[in-house]
Order: sequence, then structure tokens, then C-alpha cells
Amino acid sequence: MNDSNAPATDGNATPGLDEVSALYAKAMAVMARLRADAVNRETGQKEGPRYSITRAATLAGCASSDIRQAEKSGALPPKARLGNGHRVGYTLAEIDAIRALLGTRPWRDPNVPPAILACQNFKGGVGKSTIAVHLAQYLAIRGYRVCLIDCDSQASATMMFGYVPDIDLEEDDTLYGYMHDESGEGLRPRVRPTYFHGLDLVPANLKLYNLEYEIAASMAQSGNFDLIDQIKQAISTISDDYDVIILDPPPALGMVSLGVLSAANALIVPMPPSIVDFASTASFLDMLNTTMKSLEAMTSLRPVYNFVRLLTSRADERKSMHREIMDMGRQLFGASMLKAVLRDSAEIDNAISRLRTVYELERPITSYSVHRRCVRQLDAVNGEIEGEIRAAWDRAADADLLARKTGGKVPENKPNLSFEVAA
Repeated sequence: MNDSNAPATDGNATPGLDEVSALYAKAMAVMARLRADAVNRETGQKEGPRYSITRAATLAGCASSDIRQAEKSGALPPKARLGNGHRVGYTLAEIDAIRALLGTRPWRDPNVPPAILACQNFKGGVGKSTIAVHLAQYLAIRGYRVCLIDCDSQASATMMFGYVPDIDLEEDDTLYGYMHDESGEGLRPRVRPTYFHGLDLVPANLKLYNLEYEIAASMAQSGNFDLIDQIKQAISTISDDYDVIILDPPPALGMVSLGVLSAANALIVPMPPSIVDFASTASFLDMLNTTMKSLEAMTSLRPVYNFVRLLTSRADERKSMHREIMDMGRQLFGASMLKAVLRDSAEIDNAISRLRTVYELERPITSYSVHRRCVRQLDAVNGEIEGEIRAAWDRAADADLLARKTGGKVPENKPNLSFEVAA
């Protein structure tokens, strides 16, 4: 009996493979359509946000009158006007020009290393890529020089910047290309500017998954663990260009994740408030601690984290179990858990379904009140992480000053992968 719904095949075709190919083609068509909907129809490009003069002044650390006076005196170019006489919104590039004029850009001291921050948990669905992208954009809005390195072959972060990874990108465009590049040019050829001023991207695609096998095979053959350190070496070739480098690793503790965790000097661990996620996070911390100790014993790799913080993500405080687990987390982890909470929000979900972030939305998708509440929560989380970064810079600057005064070496802290239990 013939099945009229079965995919058509020729005599040499394999029906199962043909069906998978057809499904893949349909999925790619949907991705292309989503990308087309996310770009400006006139320019064909994604565009960064614009801000009113009041908001621009707040971000630049001045008063609106300071901007008007600078434009009037010619220190800043005059702003174009809309038909109603209002100024055209200020771009991030224009706000950075205002900061440069006023000396308010928050760049790190050149003597202090950049923050290299990994957002990691080995369970999927914890909001890892969502947090990484929103944090990167928040810091760019604040005036920092930021690079987001997508280390996950699923390439969720890359898609948020308007790419269909396995159509728009070749293997040489990613970390995989760096690992096979013998030219010695470093990571810089893989760095792409984005439509978000101050934020660059090293993209990913499915080919990056091959690194898991290749690193493991090389280590098994040679007994040498140095390949794990190559991501750290890659980052060192661009570290002078940025204040913050954010790493979005795979949701698994594989070879690439180990390389990321070895390269990072700060760690954010997202943890939704459910028993399953709490248990998974506890297992992740235990495995991370054990693995890093083993690596230190077998190699010269010794990660030093300026801070390790857990972040409650995808929380719904209307659920009693979520509230109980959040309270338990605060009691157990104390200062190692961020005070700010990233709550589950339809605004985030709706924005991402349009290949946008909440920071990119020109108008609310849900409602004004839901949008504003979501932005406040994102700002609170990202602002707390920014505070941790700046505190680490201050400590490093103090250590550097002491070392230069004494003619010694900057003291190095021991890695701290344990978590304080509050009394």
C-alpha cells in the first residue's frame, strides 16, 4: 500500500536522509525569513538603538544642556531634526563621541587586564546565551569596549546578531578557523563589528562542534593538554582592544568548555530556581572544581577567577517553590549569589523570537509596564555584574601600583571555586 504523504525519492535515494534534508531546508527557509523580518527593510541591516537627548545625557554622564551647548559651540556636530522639530535620536556612536569630549568613557586602565567573563552552566535552558548577549549590549551601551565570543556550536548568540550561522558563515570565521590557522594572525581576523556600536563578535556555527573531537583525539594521542589553553591564547591576541570579553560556551563540560573556563578570569553561573536546576548546578560546581584541580595537577593551567557569582535566572516569584529555592540559595551561597534576579519575562521571549534583544526594541511587544519592568530587571543584573568587574579592576590597579612601588610582581590570587555558606 502506497503512503501518499511519504517524501518523493528516486531509485538511488535514501528515504530517511531525504526526509531529514527536506526538514533542514524548511528550517533554513524559516531562519532566513526571521532574519529578513529583523533587519531594516530599507538598508537590509540590523540597526542599533537610538536615545533621546535626556537619555543620551544620562548615559554620557552629563546634563542635556551640556550637549546642547557643545552642539551650539561646534564641539559636537549639530543634530538633525524630525518634521516635528524634535532631535533625531542619538546613536551609541554619537553618545561615545559625547563621552570622549567630556572624558567620561569608562575604559579600564591599560595596566589592568580586561574582564574575561564566561557565562556557564552545563545544563541547557538556563538562559546562558540570553544573559551573555544582554550583558554584552548593556556594557556597550554604558560605553565599554566589548567583544562577545560565541563558543557554542548551536550559535544562539550569533543568530541574535543577524546571522544564519550555517549559511552566512564558514568554518574559518569562527574559533575553529583560529585553531587551524597557521598564519599566526591571531583571533583578530575572526572579529566582526556588529550593528551595536562598541560591541564586536566572534561568531560560531555547527563546525565548531568538531573541536570537541579534535581536541580530545589530539590529547589522547599525544598525552598533551596544551590544546585546552588555545582559547586563552586566542583571546590574548585581542585583549588589548577591549575592556570586557564575554564568552558563551556550550552547555556541557566538554573540551571547548574547559578551554573557556581556563581562559576566563570571571564566571557567571545562571541557575533557574528549580530543584532539577539546583541539583544540576551543584553537580556542575563539583565537576568544575574536580576537573580544574585535575588540570592543574597534570598541566600548567591554573585558572584564576576574580569573582564567581551565581545568578538566579528564569525566576517566577509567583511560584512558591521558586521563592523557597531562591531563599535557600541566598542562605547557602551568601555573597557568591547576585542580589539581582532575572525573572521569567514574556518580553524577553517575544524579543528573542524576533531575533532581537529587549535593549533593541523600539517599542514594547507586550505592554509598556511589562517592558519597563523587564528592562529594570536586566539593568539590575547587568549593573551588579558591572560593579563586580569594576571592583576587580580596582583590586588589580591597587596590586599593580604596589608592585611598581616595590619593584615586585603583581600578586596572584589562588583560584576560588568554593562558595561561602552564610551563617
